[in-house]
Amino acid sequence: MIEREADSTATAVVDASPADGVLLRVRAGLPEFTGALQRVAEQVLADPAAAARATIVELAERSGTSPATITRFCRALGFDGYADLRLGIAAETGRARSAGWTFDIGREIQPTDPLDRVLGQIMAADTRAMHDTAALLDLAEVERAADAIAAATRVDIFGASGSALVGEEMQFSLHRIGVAAWAWTDVHNGLASAALLRPGDVALGVSHSGATRETIEMLAEAGSRGATTVALTSFPRSPLAELADIILLTAAQATTFRPDALSARHPQLVVLDLLYIAVAQRTHDRAHASFQRTAQAVDGHKTAKGAA
Repeated sequence: MIEREADSTATAVVDASPADGVLLRVRAGLPEFTGALQRVAEQVLADPAAAARATIVELAERSGTSPATITRFCRALGFDGYADLRLGIAAETGRARSAGWTFDIGREIQPTDPLDRVLGQIMAADTRAMHDTAALLDLAEVERAADAIAAATRVDIFGASGSALVGEEMQFSLHRIGVAAWAWTDVHNGLASAALLRPGDVALGVSHSGATRETIEMLAEAGSRGATTVALTSFPRSPLAELADIILLTAAQATTFRPDALSARHPQLVVLDLLYIAVAQRTHDRAHASFQRTAQAVDGHKTAKGAA
């Protein structure tokens, strides 16, 4: 029986270019969808290949919605109708198969799965996330962030939990090339530091969801003091993104035992590595000299070649 419920979200706005992958657009719009539209999105993401083969009635039955909801879902993504959506998904999954990185995407990892299958699924999911991130990322925004950091007196980086680890990695990278950077995970210490920032300084907030209250508070405080604010997040309409001057977007491909927040780590690190290199390019002489000095400082703690 197909559920025929009313859905208040007749038209969801998805901030994604039509050139972006269909599944990427579905994933980006997931936080905006409610009720029946959200169930359709989850069904499509769970098994894209099956969605590409299904009729509109079959997809409605599998998602527990109605054909009318499927039509609203298509329009929310910018498609004229279901046929266009199916073609888009089919083309995308076909390209992925030909590229050789679709191993078990959409399939749940089972407790009895052998490790070679688990490895294949993780590699496929991470590869997909990297490709989606490359499609989402606005390189002009990366350029703006790099320009701001290269010229900054100091850089504060804010994040909580797993995002804190990503922020600390960025702080370490910047520090090695002579950029005065600090990573803050405690909200009290972070707020105190943010309150001392000034125009010309940079604050970077890292949050996959863009909804972590502590990170939002710290970035907002930095922005109120005139610092240039940068958000690294997967959701362009999130609270963190809304208050940032510069938005760097990432994508994630969840698997069993690795929800979005965990699977977003590798794409986040790739984007920050790109930003770090862009900063190093802009400060080449200083960066090169700083890197040489820091490398020499720790060289004495490496095991000598040929030692037992």
